[in-house]
Amino acid sequence: MYVGALTLDLLLGDVHSLKQKRSVIRPIVAEVQRRYPTVAVAETGDNDLHRRAEIGVAVVSATAGNCTEVLEACERLVAGRPEIELLSARQRLFSEED
Repeated sequence: MYVGALTLDLLLGDVHSLKQKRSVIRPIVAEVQRRYPTVAVAETGDNDLHRRAEIGVAVVSATAGNCTEVLEACERLVAGRPEIELLSARQRLFSEED
């Protein structure tokens, strides 16, 4: 069994309040969950900053290759959004031996 974790650091575009931030982040999280129902996704950091956001994605799979493939697809989906800029993406893979 493998557990994959993806952390996405985002810079939001024309956002001036936490309410506007939520209106940008919520649809992104919902789209990832809709397209990839087997992953867990949530806003995981930078909650008090209105132009920055951190989104975490986790997946469990029988193979390391499948974990990596799903996480890369989620990263491409988020990076393709025109209203945000993906500053960094960090992937980690955990196995039973870790």
